[in-house]
Amino acid sequence: MKTIRVKVKPNARASSLSEAEDGLWHAQLRSPPVDGKANEELIGLIAASFRCPKAAVSIRSGASGRMKLVRIEDH
Repeated sequence: MKTIRVKVKPNARASSLSEAEDGLWHAQLRSPPVDGKANEELIGLIAASFRCPKAAVSIRSGASGRMKLVRIEDH
């Protein structure tokens, strides 16, 4: 199991996920922060980047903010 800190920027032109030198991850999401769409896209993006199923990724805290703690279960 791994927990990462992610800073999210919704309404971006393209979706991307990158890690900064300080260990903080930056996610740019095309989806707007409405009805959980950005969170769904974030989970899919992290699952693809870490090559794990979406079910293994969960937002532990910060679901309604820009700073999130995301847990990735071992697969």
